[in-house]
Amino acid sequence: MSDTPKWAWLDGEFVPWEAAKLHVRTECVMRGANVFEGVRGYWDERAAELRVLQLDEHLERLHRSKKVLRLQVPYSRWDFREISLELLRRNEFREDVHLRPTVYFGEGDGFGYSAETIHMGAFVTATAQRARRNVTGIACAVSSWQRISDRDVPPRVKAAGNYINARLATVQARVDGYDNAILLNAEGKVTEAPAACLFLIRDGVAVTPAVTSGILDSITRGTLLRLFRDELHMAVEERDVDRTELYHADEVFLCGTHTEVLPVVSVDRYPVGSGTVGGITSALRDLFFDIVRGRVARYAAWLTPVYGRVPAAPGATC
Repeated sequence: MSDTPKWAWLDGEFVPWEAAKLHVRTECVMRGANVFEGVRGYWDERAAELRVLQLDEHLERLHRSKKVLRLQVPYSRWDFREISLELLRRNEFREDVHLRPTVYFGEGDGFGYSAETIHMGAFVTATAQRARRNVTGIACAVSSWQRISDRDVPPRVKAAGNYINARLATVQARVDGYDNAILLNAEGKVTEAPAACLFLIRDGVAVTPAVTSGILDSITRGTLLRLFRDELHMAVEERDVDRTELYHADEVFLCGTHTEVLPVVSVDRYPVGSGTVGGITSALRDLFFDIVRGRVARYAAWLTPVYGRVPAAPGATC
């Protein structure tokens, strides 16, 4: 099946993919003035069903992000939920997908925020399934670029402009021969990797930087915190993390909607643990992929079916 979408959605209309265009003068294009979500859908070949992972949680975060940027739109979260599911149905994907709901500023008066300059859109693309069970891990470097802070451009807001910070760190890491970067905040504490949160494991305890360290309030991070406690029965800590803790860790991994669960086997050329993927990370990854494929019944509520029955409206509004 082709991975080219058939349809996108813009301002109340489903439009052919090739017609989903913005003018170069929009604030979205010129200054990255938008907030968005990245949402995963996972195809289950056995059930012939596409299921969206934690759709409601993503739309709630989109609502929080647009509130900070004073973006007001005439659609409730339930409206946009239904729009997203219908868009997936119309595209008829029978494979993993990546959905991008977006609220953006169009053409207007530069830094204005009047309602007539605010728009909404959504698009979906297919994503290749990686050889997930055989990932050997990546090499990261602590970046010389500092993570943005809540005093500057709030990192808990999922805004396109924030990702310039991530791009600078990522490109520098790759130029220097690493796979990815890890950013520190102004206090020298570990925050996250570009577009991914970070966990380390030491002496049987899972540790992750606190949300107040300057990280995105990650949905995947929250999911894994729960799985550590409820399924792996491990202690977890959300706190400041020093750079050298990465060098002493038994295991390190990155996580996020796009990243999923990705092992890190070296930081600044220091091997993490034995320099191979750790057993706890492997177990967590296996559990995560079993859940998103619909193989763990107790977490079925995290998955919204696209082609099957959709639950009744909860009445949530923006």
